[in-house]
Amino acid sequence: MSKGRSKSSARWLAEHESDAYVQLARKLGFRSRAVFKLQEINERDKILKAGMTVVDLGAAPGGWSQYARPQLGKNGRLIALDILAMAPLPEVEFILGDFREAEVLEKLETLAPPNSVDLVLSDMAPNISGIDSADQAASIYLCELALEFALQRLKPGGAFVVKLFQGEGSEAFLKLVRSRFSTVQVRKPKASRSRSAEVYLLARNHRLV
Repeated sequence: MSKGRSKSSARWLAEHESDAYVQLARKLGFRSRAVFKLQEINERDKILKAGMTVVDLGAAPGGWSQYARPQLGKNGRLIALDILAMAPLPEVEFILGDFREAEVLEKLETLAPPNSVDLVLSDMAPNISGIDSADQAASIYLCELALEFALQRLKPGGAFVVKLFQGEGSEAFLKLVRSRFSTVQVRKPKASRSRSAEVYLLARNHRLV
């Protein structure tokens, strides 16, 4: 690792450790600070309701699933998926793997057939290379994968929440989402660092073509 990278990593770690949301997540027993992003969106927009079937893409380490599952009640279902392993959570059905692979998709289809899901959540982000153009292209690609998945799985009228980094390709993606959902809103939760280009799209009322 270069000296510059070492200093940058040390600086990030120091900032992370002093972050109020990191400390609050630890205090409350949540797995990540990202939980507060979903919590704010849900408290404002009431996207999680009892009895829903929800799919959480890019779920590890599990903060969003940890927050969302209790909101769904005893008749709800939450299916989480990630290419990274995730420690089990009560009443969360977890699939380890990449949903672009046939075997993983088959498992997912068993748990969540087409037109059976009320809400698809995606907090997926690429591994950062440090090359801005490559990182932005990779993040848009993940958004497109999440959207394609949501369009196949959602019930008519279903909803989709996806992390989007503003930059090259983000406006085109937003336009694409707007073509398939009746309402699309942009949210910037307080737990999203202000200097980050990260926002969340909240798309509701999925329209079948």
